[in-house]
This record gives sequence, structure tokens and C-alpha cells, in this order.
Amino acid sequence: MTTVVRVPEELSARVPAEQRGPGLDRDAVRLLVSRGTAVSHHAFAGLSSVLRAGDLLVVNTSPTLAAAVTGRSGHARVVVHFSTRGDDGRWVVELREPDGNGTTRARAGARAGTGVRLPGGGRLVLEEPLSERGERLWWARASVDVCGMLREHGRPIRYSYTARDQPLSVYQTVFALASADGAGSAEMPSAARPFTARLVAELVSRGVQFAPVVLHTGVSSAEVHEPPYAERFAVPEASARLINNAKAGDRRVIAVGTTAVRAVESATGDDGAVRAAEGWTELVVTPERGVRVVDGLLTGLHEPEASHLLMLEAIAGRAAVDRSYEEALRGLYLWHEFGDVHLILPEESPHAEHCDSNHR
Repeated sequence: MTTVVRVPEELSARVPAEQRGPGLDRDAVRLLVSRGTAVSHHAFAGLSSVLRAGDLLVVNTSPTLAAAVTGRSGHARVVVHFSTRGDDGRWVVELREPDGNGTTRARAGARAGTGVRLPGGGRLVLEEPLSERGERLWWARASVDVCGMLREHGRPIRYSYTARDQPLSVYQTVFALASADGAGSAEMPSAARPFTARLVAELVSRGVQFAPVVLHTGVSSAEVHEPPYAERFAVPEASARLINNAKAGDRRVIAVGTTAVRAVESATGDDGAVRAAEGWTELVVTPERGVRVVDGLLTGLHEPEASHLLMLEAIAGRAAVDRSYEEALRGLYLWHEFGDVHLILPEESPHAEHCDSNHR
């Protein structure tokens, strides 16, 4: 595992790129590119010069929900983070408390039967912990339509390293598509955030393809890093075909975000073929399990946590992950969902690099 354990506070991206100066857009972030332990530095707006015709980007189209609301439990103010909707109508939730700075901190003392008065007159009751790993996340039942309540009273989940509340539009990626059932992600699939419509059009014009998938990501832990739990995903038939065709043509399949990796690898059989699939996935990608389809990954820079690093190591190897983290810190890259991004590509022989350079 990497030796990096702490990201300096001054390297946290506190506001989105487009708010850092006049004339800036979402793509005004930096791009760290690693091929094995070789690292290079780029502007994300120049992504088309790093990719090549035939590359296939797998993108998560899950929209971000306004998943946080303020309620009351007894006489105390609490903030409810709605994470994942179950098939039985219950929701996985996390109860937190205001920290006095516009964000929240962990709240102790949750137990079965705890009730929360929701905005608009609804009520939420905790029923059972999500898992035996702890009591941060609970299955809970609400007396109201949660999606409707979130649309009216919700706000995006915000963490302490950000400067201020932002409108929901800031947390939607260019690939986000509204779900017919109102489902979405509690936290933004942030690796795709720097993409703009202009950049997508430029990539398509240069022969880069896109394969949409869905994975509705739940609430992560801001204090204690935990392995990911079950999340809803879907890989449509058309995307499975695009991915299989790319692999058959020896073209690179690059996931945009760890959520895209989890979705497409969940739909991949032992034979390496991707098939249309939807439902719940509990897959945790580790170096031991490896990846069967994904050749590369575009990911944000996040404080090291076990599951994230294990997935990166499965794709790139430990030495490459350690090298890229060291270089990101040395180069003063900005971290978290509004920060810079890291593109992991397969190692290439000197001849392949030379041909690729000529092609560009």
C-alpha cells in the first residue's frame, strides 16, 4: 500500500475550477498522466492529445441527488444523508450533526427506532444497521416520497474542505441522465466533472468513443474509510457490445471513474466478455481479483483509502500508484471532487509511443 497518509490542507480544491477566475470552465484543471511509473503533466482541456482514435471511454450517467436534508431527532438538529434506495422502498441513510461551519461531523448514538422529523412534515425511522461492519449507515423507512422531498428540500452533500454550499448543477456531470425512477448518486461521480460538451465533441471528432453505464454511488465515510457496499448498476446491451468490440480490436477501454470500473467489471464474465446486466453489485476490485476489461482509468485525486487504492493497484500496479501519488503531491495538484485528475494508461513500448506520437 502507498505510504502517503495525509494530503496537506492547502491542496484541497475548495471551489470548482470555473469559480477560480474569469473565463474558466470545468476543464480548467490539471491532468496527471501515468504509464507505469512514467509520469507526465498536461492540461485536462488537452485530453484529446493524450488519447487516440479508437479509445473507448466508459462513463457513468448517474445523476447526483440533492441528498442532504436537515431534520430533528428529539430536540437535536440532525443532517440526514440519503444514500441508496432499496428494492423494498427503504433507504440507506447516515445521520450526522451540524459542525457550526456549514458542514457536518459524525454523530454517535444511532439505534434502531430512532426517529427523525423531516422537512415538509415527513418522518424517518431507523430500522437496522446496513451491515455488521458498524452503525454509520442504517436501513430506514420514510413516511414520504423521498425523491420528491429531496427535490423540494434537499441540497448536495458537502464536505468540510469545500468553501461554501454549491447549487446542485455544480455536482452534475455532462454525462448525467435523469433516471425514470428518480434514482441517482448520493455523491457526484466526480472523475467526469471536468468534461465539457465542447471537449466531448472534440474527442468524438478525433475518433474517441463513449460507452455509457450506470452506477448509483452511495455515501462515503468522511472520517473512517470503509470498503464499498452494494450499489445499483446497469450496463446496457449497446455499451457491452462497444466494449467487447474494442477489446476484440485491441483498442483501449478506459473507465472514467472508479464507479465505471465497478459497473463494467460487474458485468464481465470469467471469459472476459461483457454482457448486459443490471441489479446490485458487491464487487470490490483488488489486485488479487484484478480487472478483466478495463485497461486504463481516469480518476480524481482523493485522500488515500484502502478500497480506492486497491482498485488503482489492480489496474496500474503498486509501484505506479506510489509514484503517481508522490508526483501529485510534489507537483501541488489539487485534490477531491473539485480538484485535478489522474489518467492511468497502460505501459507502452518505446516503439508504440513513437508511433502514437506520429499519429498525433
